[in-house]
Formats: sequence, C-alpha cells, structure tokens
Amino acid sequence: VQLQASGGGLVQAGGSLRLSCAASGSILSINVMAWYRQAPGKQRELVAAIRAGGSTNYADSVKGRFTISRDNSRKRVSLQMNSLKPDDTAVYYCNAKHGLITSWGQGTQVTVSS
Repeated sequence: VQLQASGGGLVQAGGSLRLSCAASGSILSINVMAWYRQAPGKQRELVAAIRAGGSTNYADSVKGRFTISRDNSRKRVSLQMNSLKPDDTAVYYCNAKHGLITSWGQGTQVTVSS
C-alpha cells in the first residue's frame, strides 16, 4: 500500500484545514487508516483513526474539532480540522495498517499561527 498525503498549510488560529490521503496498491487489505502528527521535540501521536467497519476514534485533544472520514472505495481518507489551535502545529502523517504491515505516507506540515 502506498499513501500520498496532501492539504497541509498555514492557517490562523480558529481556522480550518482539510487533509487528504490517497491510497493505492492492496487497498482491500487495509484494516485501519489513521492520521498521526509529530510536533517539534515531541513523539508522534495518534490524531484519529477509522476502521474498515467505519468506527472511529480520536485523541482527546482533537475531539469535537477534527473529523476523519473515508470514501466508499477506501481509496481516500480525509481529516477535516476545525477550530485549529497553535498546539495543532505539527507534521501530519497518513498511516494504514494492512495485515501485519504498517505503511506511512510522507508528512504534510500544518502550521497554526496565533
């Protein structure tokens, strides 16, 4: 599975961004797709995940502000980010779990100015 992320950028606090991740390859084998983020000097952390059955989970810090979704073909997963805060500034990574394998996309920078 190959992942291509897009949609990062610079936004003011309170604004919105939408990240998108396009998957190719053995798409039907994907069990979970997720977004992680890594801020400077911090560990990579899970932001949101969506399973093959459609269930989702979110980090407490983004609940109520971020929404993860995917299209019916499972070829694309999106992360709608609203009410952004400076603490959301990080490199965001798309992630897919298929069987015992985890694939990562390249990161996309999200910068939220105060």
